[in-house]
Amino acid sequence: MPKSNVSPKPAKKTPASRASNFVRSLIFFAFIILICSALVNSLGGGNKSLETVPLSSVVARANDPNGNIKKITVEGNTLKVTLKDKDYPTEQSRKDPSGTLYDQGLVDYCANLEDAEAKATCRASYPTIEYVEATDIWGTVLDVGLIVLPILALIIFFSYMMRQAQNMNSQNIGFGKSKARVYGPDKKKVTFKDVAGNESAKQDLEEIVDFLKHPKKYETLGAKIPRGVLLAGDPGTGKTLMARAVAGEANVPFFSISGSEFAEMFVGVGASRVRDLFQKAKKNAPSIIFIDEIDAVAHKRDARGGAGREDEQTLNQILVEMDGFDNESGVIVMAATNRVDMLDKALLRPGRFDRHVNVVLPERKDRLDILKVHFKNKPVSTDLDLNALAAKTAGSAGADLANIANEAAITAARLGHKEITNADLTEAFERVAIGPERKSKVMNDKEKQITAYHEAGHAIVGHVLPDSDPVHKVTIIPRGRTGGVTWFIPPEDKSYKSIYELKDILARAMGGRIAEKLVFGPEAVTTGAGSDLENVASLAKEMIVDEGMGTKTRNLVFPEGETGYYTIQAGKPYSEKTAELIDEEIKHLSEEAATRAEAVLKANRKVLDSLAKALLDKETLEEKELEPLLKPATLPDSAKLHE
Repeated sequence: MPKSNVSPKPAKKTPASRASNFVRSLIFFAFIILICSALVNSLGGGNKSLETVPLSSVVARANDPNGNIKKITVEGNTLKVTLKDKDYPTEQSRKDPSGTLYDQGLVDYCANLEDAEAKATCRASYPTIEYVEATDIWGTVLDVGLIVLPILALIIFFSYMMRQAQNMNSQNIGFGKSKARVYGPDKKKVTFKDVAGNESAKQDLEEIVDFLKHPKKYETLGAKIPRGVLLAGDPGTGKTLMARAVAGEANVPFFSISGSEFAEMFVGVGASRVRDLFQKAKKNAPSIIFIDEIDAVAHKRDARGGAGREDEQTLNQILVEMDGFDNESGVIVMAATNRVDMLDKALLRPGRFDRHVNVVLPERKDRLDILKVHFKNKPVSTDLDLNALAAKTAGSAGADLANIANEAAITAARLGHKEITNADLTEAFERVAIGPERKSKVMNDKEKQITAYHEAGHAIVGHVLPDSDPVHKVTIIPRGRTGGVTWFIPPEDKSYKSIYELKDILARAMGGRIAEKLVFGPEAVTTGAGSDLENVASLAKEMIVDEGMGTKTRNLVFPEGETGYYTIQAGKPYSEKTAELIDEEIKHLSEEAATRAEAVLKANRKVLDSLAKALLDKETLEEKELEPLLKPATLPDSAKLHE
């Protein structure tokens, strides 16, 4: 098995490259120092190499008419001497301690001569004396700084711009490179043992694993390796984990990338990354390419976009690569999506994605196995009932169950428990399903009474209807966005629901609003039933439009979107007359549900009052506490379905 030569991490700098960078930096700073030194020397006139001579020597040579002194510059107590054969000072001396210059002889001798001719001759033979102010060292530093600092700033600025340009060039060069993460044999493996549930999906994928392990066995019989495997399922069902398990079982490199990572601001980058990804996979064959959320780049093409669109170029390149590499390359493409209906048909044909594997929501047994995996490394109490939690969580994906397990651990830690208890498990489930308890929400007595009757209405209607699920728990403690909650837990998972079951769900959903109407009057209904009415409208529409369960539209469905049978005109897949008929059917189902709920609650008014009172006293009633309270409730004939 060849090891992957593609590393998911950028290469580290070698000692040679670090030394080269250090040398370049050293040369750069040396260049700056040389420039500054030249500037300082030019300002200072190069006087730092002056020869220091005694004052007596200067006086003697100045008084000598044949002396070689051309000029003397006096700066404070310092004398700078310029010789006759030079144009700049070459010697320096200091005044005597008394501060007099040459015993005043050099300064005053010619001035004290009375004879004008003698004075002129004297002046002609003596050197020129020039008095200047003493140099201010801080002023000199400031002058140097005003010249050096702008130059230094310019050098730094241009250096920064050049470095940015180099970085941009390197980034531009890397735009076309694939951003896939590589999980090779040296990484932590994920196998089918780490994936609980989805046994049917595992069986479909085991053939892929066997082909990667023993390709000759299939090639001798003329079988060809599948080009691609499409994992389809609801969010959180473990599609990515399943793909990694295939790579782990086969012990091959696993290239993982998201569909959105192909996109970039530059046109053509997506197609370039696709080519680079497949090239890397071929070099490390046998290997697996996994594209998560492939619908981001592989949605249906249409005439509106044209071939110049970036996403279509990326899709076209994927199609070419999947159809282009030979069967002996040992590369399998796996992809995951929860929107198969959005994918382009060319991608789904045989020869590209040959296998379609449905990763479905886990059943009760699978949920129990998943929960055992997530609680395996957590300290739990000996009486922890994961089977009860598996029964409650019908319709939950693996990610939801993992979240519940994590919330249970958080709850236990917050309460100071050393082990996770059943109470922690219940709180975690309810927190994830509906939301945390709103302890800060304070309801007055009237609001508590309305909530108690509302939830009691749900419970009684759901309890007596023959095709409804059993009542599991009722509470009037605010949680999430609700003022109270009534749970109905199915005794077993079902693949299908009958029209009787759906109509019972509609009726029990209307039970809360009808209970408010019976107890507090028809005009005293509140906003507490808002979410119930939304659920009724949504389910009734689904029954009519998608399931063909209407009275006048029985066996007729009206699917929306491009996959529908009907042609979309003016934004609707059906005519105005049909839309009115659908509205009538939805209204009929809602009114029928309200009528059945009212019949049940009128026939069981005493049970409604006793259950509401118990809720006001205890706030929460579990299944065992509900049984004696709901036992007297009966189903009136007017609430039965007659069809």
